[in-house]
Amino acid sequence: MARRALRLRKPRGSGEQAAAAVVACAALLLLARMAMAAWHAATRAWPWLAAFIAAAAVVGVWRMLRAARARRVRAQTLARLRLTLAEIDAMDDVAFEFALRDLLIRDGWTAHRVGQQGDQAADVIGQDRQRGRIVLQAKHTKVAGKVGSSVMYQVKGTAGPVHGANIAVVVTNGSFTRDARAWGERHHVYWVDRDRLRRWAEHSTPLQDLLRLPNRPARRAAFRRAA
Repeated sequence: MARRALRLRKPRGSGEQAAAAVVACAALLLLARMAMAAWHAATRAWPWLAAFIAAAAVVGVWRMLRAARARRVRAQTLARLRLTLAEIDAMDDVAFEFALRDLLIRDGWTAHRVGQQGDQAADVIGQDRQRGRIVLQAKHTKVAGKVGSSVMYQVKGTAGPVHGANIAVVVTNGSFTRDARAWGERHHVYWVDRDRLRRWAEHSTPLQDLLRLPNRPARRAAFRRAA
């Protein structure tokens, strides 16, 4: 059997109304006393609360300054980054990818390594305000190793559609086949072979100057041409 919901009824008669008024006054008085007690407790605890807030602010500022100093030191270190071909040849695939990331940062790009299984032909992705987004595909190989055209096909097929990049580059410490270089130049896939890598990593020639990378067209200009 379902229970009936309890409903409050209005006071009837002067006696019930007076009793309800007394209860309401008592409740208001209790609330007022609780509010005053809370106010006095907060007043007594205020110095400790202020000290806690000040300490938290000091710790937060200290952490921000420490992070800013670490970024500044890293930027200064990367600005002096020089890598010889012998050092690059001694790297494994992962270290090579991180080295390319650091070289991009040295040249003024914002870059991060993404290389992993299923990376869809992108080991490093960089961003530049003037030139847009760049994708680097790293191919660490033996000195006599050659990168073929199939790598150029893969990078061309994923750089724009998958990674949203307008610049695609394949970098190796070896060399490229003649067909790979020719296909890349026809289809705007840049390549950095051993000789170019030396100029980039060891002689500190910025990648944008080495490859003569174009600036990204302004959106307004692109809209006007489309119109």
